[in-house]
This record gives sequence, C-alpha cells and structure tokens, in this order.
Amino acid sequence: MGILRLRGFEIHKGYLDPTNQKRVLEAVRDVVRQAPLFRPDTPYGKPMSVRMSAAGSYGWFSDKTGYRYVPVHPNGRPWPEIPDPVLALWDQVTGLERRPECCLINYYSADAKMGLHQDRDEADFQWPVVSVSLGDAARFRIGNTVRGGKTESIWLDSGDVVVMGGAARLTYHGVDQIRAGSSTLLPKGGRINLTLRVVT
Repeated sequence: MGILRLRGFEIHKGYLDPTNQKRVLEAVRDVVRQAPLFRPDTPYGKPMSVRMSAAGSYGWFSDKTGYRYVPVHPNGRPWPEIPDPVLALWDQVTGLERRPECCLINYYSADAKMGLHQDRDEADFQWPVVSVSLGDAARFRIGNTVRGGKTESIWLDSGDVVVMGGAARLTYHGVDQIRAGSSTLLPKGGRINLTLRVVT
C-alpha cells in the first residue's frame, strides 16, 4: 500500500485488502437490492454505458433535461443509507467531520467507459470526492481544469482509493478501458466504482 500523487489526485494503491474489499462489496450489494442498478440517458438522448445506483440523501440522475442530484430512485423510493463500511473509508482518507450525502455506485461491464468530465453538480467544491475501485482494473485518465491539453493515465486496481480534492477537485477525469478478468472479486466480472460526495 502506498500513496501516489498525480496532478493533485491522491491515489491510495491497495488501500483495501481482499477481506475489506469483500466487506464493502457486500454492503454495496445490500444497497443495490433495495435500489437496483439502472442505465440513465445522457441529455443528448443516448444511454450511458455504465449502470448506476446510489446511497445517501441523494442519488445522481440524468435525462434529456440534464444532470442532477435527486432524492429518490427511479422506482420512487428514497435511496438507502450509505453503509457504515463505506462511510468509514471517507473518515479514514479525508479526516473530515463533514460526511458525504451521496455514494454514487457505477457498474462498468467490460466494454463500458466514462468520458472526460468534471464533478461540478455539487454546491461547494471545497469538499473532496472520494473514489473506491472494486473488481476489474480500470484505466483512469486525468486531464486538466479546462478541456484539452495533455492527459495522463493510471490503472486503478481493486481496492484502490482516490481522493480528488483541492486543485484536483475540478480536474477533468474519466475511464477509458476496463481490463476484463483482472480481478476475481466480482463472479461475473466488471468493475464497481463508488464515489462519495458532499452535495449541499
């Protein structure tokens, strides 16, 4: 386990050992049983390649009217609470008293991607975003605070935790590729990414 710093991103390699990866995964599965994965449309009318759910006071949603946080799942039910093992990760890597109001759950199949984007739907950018990787490795691309320019990439493995705060909070980032079969954590393969966010 070690910390890499890349363009302001704090990357905790191997932060979760296999036992703790399974513990977090079980907590996520419990959330998804209550709030099943769904595939939202982008504002341009095209379905996203990832499937998602959420826990906390807010989940994230997208349709033709735009991107936004919403208090209920598309099935009309409030999102489940953020599980304690996930909140504990936030506490450990941020040391903040303020806790996240949203744990976004993204499931990447072998062919799923996420284009370069900024996380800027939150009210206050002083709070970091914490990202947790479970399952197959993902090639994570980091850009700049404006579109364009040179980018850098790093493979995120199961158990890696990334803190995006400070100057990195509004840096463009995305996922270019999933390395299928690189982890045995998920029996059917793929990658789960959790992102913890303060929304209000």
